[in-house]
Formats: sequence, C-alpha cells, structure tokens
Amino acid sequence: MISTGKIKSVDFYRKIPRDLTEASLSGAGLSIIAALAMMFLFGMELNSYLAFSTSTSVIVDKSSDGDFLRIGFNISFPALSCEFASVDVSDVLGTNRLNITKTIRKFSIGPDLKPTGSEFHSGPALHDIKHGDGDEYAGDGSVSLTARTFEKFTHQHPILVVNFYAPWCYWSNRLKPSWEKAAKIIRERYDPEIDGRILLAKVDCTEEGDLCKRNHIQGYPSIRIFRKGSDVRDDHGHHDHESYYGDRDTDSLVKTMETLVAPIPVEAQKLALEGKSDNGTDNAKRPAPLTGGCRIEGYVRVKKVPGNLVISAHSGAHSFDASQMNMSHVISHFSFGRMITPKVMSDVKRLVPYLGGSHDRLNGRSFINHRDLGANVTIEHYLQIVKSEVITGRNHKLIEEYEYTAHSSLVQSLQVPVAKFHFELSPMQVLITENRKSFSHFITNMCAIIGGVFTVAGIVDSILHNTIRMMRKVELGKNF
Repeated sequence: MISTGKIKSVDFYRKIPRDLTEASLSGAGLSIIAALAMMFLFGMELNSYLAFSTSTSVIVDKSSDGDFLRIGFNISFPALSCEFASVDVSDVLGTNRLNITKTIRKFSIGPDLKPTGSEFHSGPALHDIKHGDGDEYAGDGSVSLTARTFEKFTHQHPILVVNFYAPWCYWSNRLKPSWEKAAKIIRERYDPEIDGRILLAKVDCTEEGDLCKRNHIQGYPSIRIFRKGSDVRDDHGHHDHESYYGDRDTDSLVKTMETLVAPIPVEAQKLALEGKSDNGTDNAKRPAPLTGGCRIEGYVRVKKVPGNLVISAHSGAHSFDASQMNMSHVISHFSFGRMITPKVMSDVKRLVPYLGGSHDRLNGRSFINHRDLGANVTIEHYLQIVKSEVITGRNHKLIEEYEYTAHSSLVQSLQVPVAKFHFELSPMQVLITENRKSFSHFITNMCAIIGGVFTVAGIVDSILHNTIRMMRKVELGKNF
C-alpha cells in the first residue's frame, strides 16, 4: 500500500506554520484592494456573460418566404376618386396585373383624409361595356345643363340622369349618338310637361368645370343618376346619388331608364323615390363616390425582381384630362414582408438596437403637388430593399424584416399622372446571429480572475515587504 507520507510528497500547496508567518499593514491593504478588484471583475464578467452579443454577416438571400414578396400599404389621395382608382403591378419579367381588387380596400375620404362612409366597391369590370356604334342620331335629345340650371332640374324631376362629358373625349363621342337617341325616346314616352318623372340631361365639363368638380367628375363620360330628395350635400360637398356603369347602346340606356321610372306613379312625380329599384339593373348602378378623395389600403404580392407598383386613374371606357389630375398623396403605411407586431419589434430592438429603423421609412410622409410645377405631374418613389434576418442562440429565427431606402421626386409627364413606386430587391441579405457565451467559458474566466488577482497581489506584497525591510536595515546601519 502507498503510505500517506508518499501521498503528501505530491502536495503542491505545502503549508507554512502560522508562527513562521508575519502579518503587515501593507499586506492587509493589498488584500483589501485585491478583494475589491476580484469583486469588480466578477461583476464585469457576470454582466458580459448575461449580455447579448451579435455577429453580422452578408450572405446570398435564402428566404423562406419563397419567390414572392408582400407589399403592404395605406395611402390617401385627396384628389383621386375611388371610382377610378386602380392599383397595378408590373415587373421586368413581363408580369402586368391591372386593377388589383382582391386584397385591396378603398374608402372615400374628405379633405381631412378621414373616411366619409363605408368601403367603396368597384363593381364589375368596365371593359365589357357595350356601345351603340351602329346608332345614328344627329339631334339633341337631352337637355344641356349649366351650374345655374342644374339645381332647378334636380328638384323638378324625381329622376334626373346626367351625362357629364368632354367634347375631346373619345368615349364621350362614342356615347353621344346613343345618349341623344335614348333621351329623345324617353322624352316622347315621358313628356316633361305632362309626365315629368324622368329627364336625361348633359353637362359639358370643359364649359362647366366647377359644376363637374362639385360632383367629383374625374373620368369622361360619367353618367350620374340623381333622385329627387336623396341628393343631400353638406359643407364638404358630400352627396348621395348613383353612377351608371352599364352598357351604352340605345336599347340598354332606354331599358335602364324604364326600370328607373317604373316604381314611380305619375301622380307622385313630386315625391322622392325611396329606395325602390329593379334587381335586374343593380349591377349597372352603384353609389357614386361621396367625395373626390380616396384611401387605398391592403397588400399585393410581387415577384422578387425589379418592378413597379402604380396607383392611377384607370378605366377601359373613360377618358381623363391629364392636366386636371393631381396625384398628391399621404402615406400612412408602406412596408415589405410580413407585418411585424410591436412586441416582436421590441424584442428585436433589445437584441439589435439599430434594426427596424427603416422598415417603414415612408410612413407619415406627404407628397403634395401644389401646382407649382404645373399639370401632368407624376410622383415617383425609388425603393431599394435589403432583407435582414435575426437568428437567436438556439437557432430559432426571431424575425425576417425588409428595410429599404427611399428617394422621391415629382416629374412632369405627357401621360396621365400616376403615383409610382419602383422597387428593387438586393440579392444579398444581412444575417444577424445571437452569440451566447458558454457557462464553462464563464467559469474559466472567473478562475483566471481570482487566481490572477491573488497571484499579482502576492507578488506585489512580497516586493513591497522586502523593500520596506531593506529600507529599515539601511536606516539602522546609518544610526550605528
């Protein structure tokens, strides 16, 4: 068996008898300083162990959300009617989607940018409208209205159907023969002097610009149905009447007018029509926009290639006066990728404080054309997008975020003005990884701190003690 004496021979920490040691004031001071230093370094190391640290790298985009990117937005246009507002998407691969409606909502807004009613529904597509190109009629069957006579006729007839047109408009000229012929037929069937239940009229918007603006006419021709007693206006010019979007041949127009008149008895021609209509023409009539502005909100999905999101006035059967279009807008929200909740963003900022500052760079910004540049002004935004991804220490994906830079300008154009958002996605992404220190690393550092401070303090104490002893010997030698 191995004796205890042999085991003691490998003792690294041999003890010195207490009566051979000597306490000193310098040693006590160094011991206090060493203890404080150990406590301070322990606190620093513990804080470092508990703190989050990250590493950033740039890699080729390996998105888990596929080949498509979500664009969410909420934009208010004070001078664009919901009646014609269209959201279009195109890209360099040839994708061209017009008038997206499935994921888009529209609300008529007043000058204060607040909604004036429920959601505006666009209804059926306009490019299927039938025109009476074979109709020939050179006379004037409809009554020409002016701003002075308009109110008189709206109060005189239970139903007044008005064609707001422009002489230079292609679609207005295609409608004209059918409209005048239909107006003549209706006048003969419902004599204004004897019956008077309905009257077809017209307004030249190049001559009566203020009247057309008051009724929020932005596309030509616009056929509006005014019902006596239901056209209520307030200080903001809000009104309640219908727009006609049906076929424009003579037979269709006459049939629609007959349907409008049918519920009104002759003896009640001075009473307002109260919500009576024929379901057969419901698709051809819809409430007219309450105001001249529109708030467009929702999202679209686009391919991850350079492309454009365009908001404009669009119709397959109307013309627009480009000089009168104003695409000024206020952006309440504009972002890429999935919606990020405030709680998730708070967690991300705790880990990476500089992240999240540019994912909604355009939010709250206004782009207004005060007509200083004249008419036909297109507002363009050039957006460069970079994806950032945060990975936690447990390889858990905390967030996928798209940040972007934005450069905007007002440009004069020969075409109908639009609001254009040109986006370009970087093929690279920023990968931010959380780095956690291991517990073994923390323990190793703590041992190093304690051992290092203890050793250094012991060396300093030894040097200081020996120096003091030598100084005392020298002093005693001088005395003798």
